[in-house]
Amino acid sequence: MVTICALAMLFDGYDLVVYGTVVPLFLRDPSQLGRVTPELAGQLGSYALVGVLVGALIAGAVSDIIGRRRLMIVNIAWFSIGMGLTTFATSALAFGILRFLTGIGVGALVATAGAIVAEFAPPGRRHVYNAIVYCGVPAGGVMASLLALAVRDQFGWRPLFWFGALPFLFLLPMAIAKLPESPLWLQSRGRVEEARAAAQRTGVPLVEHAQAGVSAGPGERAGFGALVGKQYFLPTVFLGLMSFSGLLLTYGLNTWLPEIMGQNGFGPSYSLVFLLVLNLGAIVGAVSASSFAERVGPQWVISGTFVMAAVALVALPLGFPFPVLLALVAVAGVGTIGTQVLVYGFVANFYESRARGAGVAWCAGFGRLGGIVGPLVGGMLMGAGIGIGQAFQLFAVAAVFGAIVTALPRPARRAEQSAVVDPDAGAVPLGPAGEQPALEMPADRLAPTSTTVGMTDPGATVTR
Repeated sequence: MVTICALAMLFDGYDLVVYGTVVPLFLRDPSQLGRVTPELAGQLGSYALVGVLVGALIAGAVSDIIGRRRLMIVNIAWFSIGMGLTTFATSALAFGILRFLTGIGVGALVATAGAIVAEFAPPGRRHVYNAIVYCGVPAGGVMASLLALAVRDQFGWRPLFWFGALPFLFLLPMAIAKLPESPLWLQSRGRVEEARAAAQRTGVPLVEHAQAGVSAGPGERAGFGALVGKQYFLPTVFLGLMSFSGLLLTYGLNTWLPEIMGQNGFGPSYSLVFLLVLNLGAIVGAVSASSFAERVGPQWVISGTFVMAAVALVALPLGFPFPVLLALVAVAGVGTIGTQVLVYGFVANFYESRARGAGVAWCAGFGRLGGIVGPLVGGMLMGAGIGIGQAFQLFAVAAVFGAIVTALPRPARRAEQSAVVDPDAGAVPLGPAGEQPALEMPADRLAPTSTTVGMTDPGATVTR
């Protein structure tokens, strides 16, 4: 499951970065899509992000109805077909429309992967597993940069987009054959026996949540309704702004870093090397920071990585030697793309189960507004002839803003206790309210961390 989700995020990251690798070609060669100005290039970069916003919000509304598995499969196919069709674009208008449509599939994948990992990962390892999955995004950026170095100048941009269609041939069949449905989602739909079977088939313990439950209790709202309630409204605003800042930096730098560095005297190959280092830094930094986040909590780790990005971005245009510039770009990668990897894990584990899908979708969707703004801002800066120093300073301001809003939200939820039942040792019987007495389970049937909890049946408890 982690492999499938990580590969999906790999091609999300590929989609993110591949456009930045071909922007210089579009700007200099009108035979590709017609005359492309910096402002138009920024708009083309944002069309995909508008699609991602739409796809993430659709995923938040639909995944609780049709399930995580179906949505993941549909959108792997959607994304792959969109990338393949983009190769046939011969005008900026057609290219922009196809980028928008492809973005819908990307947005739904991002939102769904976070919910899947949060519901399957064992306690104490959630941030690490999230980092593994979402490190697929910068890994995809590395892949796009390397392929562009090898292919773009000799064969043009179209083979790069054909490569993005490959998930249809290998990842889609893999997901159909191997991706399980979330037991928690099955239980929330009243399909208890299927939930037990899914837990036994995957070897993942079935977790019965107390109070917070998989579905809303009496008087509680679920999904997007829960986000506007008193419990989550203010934290949701801050988390959305946090994701907005992270994705503004992620998409802005991935789209414009090669061009910014090119205007500072570095040739096309060197500019792509900067993009490669930016994403490599994100991978190493995100995995390291996620382990730290498990021990001290993700909130202050994310604030700290935002500050690291601001410092690196301010220092980039100061004329340091090339090796120092590469190190600063790597640090910027940790604080931008790497930070966004941590953001997804923070958000997925911040919400109770009844609001988790909507919360991840909200932050992935609203954050994409930052992704839309990033390429547009970069395009306006380049079109206006703004110097490299001022461009990086503006991005640094966004990083500081991200650090501030990350430090503000506080969890406003009850403790989400859970009993973890070994699927191989037998399922805990669940029945309609009032039909099941309290049960005394042997200690060896429960995980060491389990406590007395309420089951889905409010009248049934498991005591250790």
